Amino acid sequence: MRSLWLLTALLTLSQALPFEQKGFWDFTLDDGMLMMNDEEASGADTSGAPDLDSLTPTFSAMCPFGCHCHLRVVQCSDLGLKTVPKEISPDTTLLDLQNNDISELRKDDFKGLQHLYALVLVNNKISKIHEKAFSPLRKLQKLYISKNHLVEIPPNLPSSLVELRIHDNRIRKVPKGVFSGLRNMNCIEMGGNPLENSGFEPGAFDGLKLNYLRISEAKLTGIPKDLPETLNELHLDHNKIQAIELEDLLRYSKLYRLGLGHNQIRMIENGSLSFLPTLRELHLDNNKLSRVPAGLPDLKLLQVVYLHSNNITKVGVNDFCPVGFGVKRAYYNGISLFNNPVPYWEVQPATFRCVTDRLAIQFGNYKK
Repeated sequence: MRSLWLLTALLTLSQALPFEQKGFWDFTLDDGMLMMNDEEASGADTSGAPDLDSLTPTFSAMCPFGCHCHLRVVQCSDLGLKTVPKEISPDTTLLDLQNNDISELRKDDFKGLQHLYALVLVNNKISKIHEKAFSPLRKLQKLYISKNHLVEIPPNLPSSLVELRIHDNRIRKVPKGVFSGLRNMNCIEMGGNPLENSGFEPGAFDGLKLNYLRISEAKLTGIPKDLPETLNELHLDHNKIQAIELEDLLRYSKLYRLGLGHNQIRMIENGSLSFLPTLRELHLDNNKLSRVPAGLPDLKLLQVVYLHSNNITKVGVNDFCPVGFGVKRAYYNGISLFNNPVPYWEVQPATFRCVTDRLAIQFGNYKK
């Protein structure tokens, strides 16, 4: 039962998907003990939603040897499995195969599992996936296949897919057309792969209407081009990005959270941030900035700015807040400037006139 609780925590992953959605699908699996609140994709075709009538609890005698089966959940983690087990009930909606030794997904491994909603394959040794392995999974919406040995995006992903987590593999290339037909997809987590900017073919993300994209812990030297214009969140932390040039953010006007921490950014060209009118949260910590980025006062909705652990030596009185009244609609509730060589005693109090309270400002603690 403890492993079922861990599975619930995995599926919620609230930190990875902080954006709000319009509705929820609730799967009551054990008299309230096991509840998965799965976020509905913004703008997703609701025809791909689970049939709520089909979620009435049923009891099946089919359960693979060594696994734990309850209602429509089949939990086969940590069993040292070499292949996907047989005798999985066709009414299964969640299949957990994480922490095993599976190295290949074969053509008929998921045959008959047409009601499967979530498939967890995290931490296996998967390096090969048959082009028709996912064909039976017509209602699959969540595919977690992180921490494997994949060198490419799996082919022929189900058109019903909403969320793909494929981080910590060995993927170096995202070819054009690999996401073709995935009109419901709103979240892709692909960090921890050795991806360089040249690894993204032009048009690789064509047709996607993503809300959330994370390509952290990779080898990017700049913000990738041609990412979906629909993005609300873009996380590019822990890369090798050195500068933000004027048009790098031009197409991402719907962003409200941008993560660029733990890079090597020395320069943000004036006017670059003006393309982000809805931005609420900006992470630029652990970079090499020598000053506060220009343009912050013009971002009317900006509330959180992380600038700690940079090389900032001076903070001007108008670096954060606009001059005059009625310009900025949202007050800051978090500004971090600690671990910078700025003489904080020289910063004028008026610098933070548009901050909710003094506790929202983190200052000092500079270490050489």
